[in-house]
Amino acid sequence: MPAPPIRVLVLFYSYSGQSSVLVRRLIAGLIDEGVVVRQERLRPRRSLRFPLGSFTRTLWLMMITAFRTRFAIEPLAVTDDDPCDLVVLAGPTWSWNPSGPVLSLLDQRPGLFRRRPVLAMISCRGYWRRHWRYLQKRLAGIPALACGPLVFSHPQPEPWRTIGVFLKVAGAAPERSSSLFRRFYPSFGHTRQQCDETYNLGRQLAIRLKSGKIPEGLQGFQHLP
Repeated sequence: MPAPPIRVLVLFYSYSGQSSVLVRRLIAGLIDEGVVVRQERLRPRRSLRFPLGSFTRTLWLMMITAFRTRFAIEPLAVTDDDPCDLVVLAGPTWSWNPSGPVLSLLDQRPGLFRRRPVLAMISCRGYWRRHWRYLQKRLAGIPALACGPLVFSHPQPEPWRTIGVFLKVAGAAPERSSSLFRRFYPSFGHTRQQCDETYNLGRQLAIRLKSGKIPEGLQGFQHLP
């Protein structure tokens, strides 16, 4: 009798589209190794426009998210009782914290994570450690097992990376600005190489899951910049 398929639930939020690019590649790697994947994108009830269109709005968003402001989300179709061997929780870092929609998910639907391994996947400028520590604490309280993290930071050096992301969110196009800025900030977001790495990580993750070492085989499953 064949073994039942491995099932992975991917819950993710993407503001600028960078997290969704990585999530798609991770899912592709999982599926190519025979894993059954269900994905749900978190959708805020109040639309969050990208870009915001002004420096003032961008500074305001940075300020309120530093205090872990929640952004209410639309109901999800998945139920707490749906079969699942692993939950992937993916999204960007906002002012050193998980995004507002992810925080709302943790508040409203803890049953999705209860007694399950949860693999954190983080897209960020580089300031991800506080984000990860907060997720570990919240998941431990549910309780759930925090695994990973898979961390993908924008590849540009500082301070150009932070300046570039700020300008992009505010509505500018720094990658098309002066030749000096373009030298240090040639593009916004993640690279093709990072996307290829994410696909390979998806395949590696599937192999670990199929080996039967759940959750022990995931506690050391990490990718850091």
